[in-house]
Amino acid sequence: MAQVKKPEVEQAILRSAFELFSRQGYAATTLPQIAKGAGMSPANIYIYFRSKLAVLYAIYDPWLRGRIARLEERIGAIDEPRERLRTLLTALWRELPRERNGFANNVMQAVSTATPEEGYNPGLLAWVEERVAAMVRDAVPPARRRMLGDARFSHVLMMAFDGFVINHHLQPGAPCSAATIDLVCDLILGAPARPAARAAARKTRARRARRLTGSGQ
Repeated sequence: MAQVKKPEVEQAILRSAFELFSRQGYAATTLPQIAKGAGMSPANIYIYFRSKLAVLYAIYDPWLRGRIARLEERIGAIDEPRERLRTLLTALWRELPRERNGFANNVMQAVSTATPEEGYNPGLLAWVEERVAAMVRDAVPPARRRMLGDARFSHVLMMAFDGFVINHHLQPGAPCSAATIDLVCDLILGAPARPAARAAARKTRARRARRLTGSGQ
């Protein structure tokens, strides 16, 4: 007969796992420890989850999807392209790595040691990369969207995210700097013109306009 899964039992497993992952990390946590914290035998966990990795993703997946959805709302309320991009990179490289006391580092530990039997599914990463690509497309000029607004470039941004997650674990007091984020914004959008340069550019455009209309003669 098929086992009947009880939502309250599943939540007990996830609460136990979250506490253990947060306190001692994914690698040091075992399924027997999770089962003990949930008040059940290890065998019963397999009724609900196929592996420790599946337990981790049952916690991380909905949290990350919700976090990305809220980020999209934040960025959607910003008009200026550079500020949109800066908000995106700040969230990916500063905010998410440190949230939940650096919980994302558990995912780094998990995927670096995952075996085929544990059933790693790259679907979450693919989903995030598509959403990040859409946010980048909204922040770059039309001429650069084809090059920068697809999943290949967002994959690079997510690889940097992984690195900043690990860096937060090793050096919590040394997050990605605002200067680094500004540098990447400059590389993507071009360095913002200084006031004097903008004024000179306006004068040049005005002279060209006068020549075209003949008013400068």
